[in-house]
Amino acid sequence: MDLFKPMGSTSKEPANDKKELEVSEHVKCLILGSGPAGYTAAIYAARANLSPVMYTGMQMGGQLTTTTEVDNFPGYPEGTDGTAMMEDLKKQAERFGTQVRFGMATKVDFSGKVKQVVIDENTLIEADSVILATAATAKYLGLESEEKFKGYGVSACATCDGFFYKDKVVAVVGGGDTAAEEATYLAGICKKVYLIVRRDELRASKAMQKRIFNTENIEVLWKHQTKEVLGDQAVTGLELYKNKGEAGEEIVKREIDGFFLAIGHTPNSDIFKEFVNTDDVGYVQTVPGSAKTNVPGIYACGDLQDNTYRQAVTAAGTGCMAALDAERYLGELE
Repeated sequence: MDLFKPMGSTSKEPANDKKELEVSEHVKCLILGSGPAGYTAAIYAARANLSPVMYTGMQMGGQLTTTTEVDNFPGYPEGTDGTAMMEDLKKQAERFGTQVRFGMATKVDFSGKVKQVVIDENTLIEADSVILATAATAKYLGLESEEKFKGYGVSACATCDGFFYKDKVVAVVGGGDTAAEEATYLAGICKKVYLIVRRDELRASKAMQKRIFNTENIEVLWKHQTKEVLGDQAVTGLELYKNKGEAGEEIVKREIDGFFLAIGHTPNSDIFKEFVNTDDVGYVQTVPGSAKTNVPGIYACGDLQDNTYRQAVTAAGTGCMAALDAERYLGELE
């Protein structure tokens, strides 16, 4: 689900917001988003006496709260639960003075020196700096069964969750470079990988296709589409359409232990696009080696600007960068 959406209309008229809403408060550093990037930014900003105020979005803690086990974040030798880890980060941010509030940014105006953000369509906040940590939402197929097994066999991140399927059978949905990368990564861990491709060809680059075809334990299921994810407490299989809509259409089943989506992500950047530069997909573009956007005082971190790694630890690193960049910017204003 998108955590930060524009209000009903897609047109942006910040001037009207200024007339209709009174400024409720002025803050030094406003943080939008509460995943590893947002919480890390809050920890660093609070320790720098920036008195950060965070609005968490509708999914407090971000996508990691849908992950049952996290084994690859430093500092947890026995692993941890995704929700528990986000609660640890939240407590650490609050320990240093971050005000963590539940709410969603619904409109922004970054045109002036003082930035304006509307929360939940009715609260107007002014800020000297804003850190955008609204993440990117993984695309799913929209199946009820897929939703049921999220965190219990259904995942959108092979690097995050692949280890839990060591020597097991998994399936990956997609035909592009991301799907090919996920499938080959999982093939090094799992006993067998089914790559479910809707068409009769891959969209992936020739180099990635070569890797797929040269990996013995990857089986490509051409012209297959997922009908349902099967299981009881966890995923145990798939029901698939073969040659859907064509003569010879049939329904087939495969026994699997894990189901991975690799059909892309949607950056939660819509309400910022009028002001900050984004790429064709919607990822916010930052100055290389920093979290700075094209707008002074506006910083982006985490999966909102990272279309390559999308890991909790890399998100946390860019959250740190965003807070340090904001601290330097605010210091220059004094």
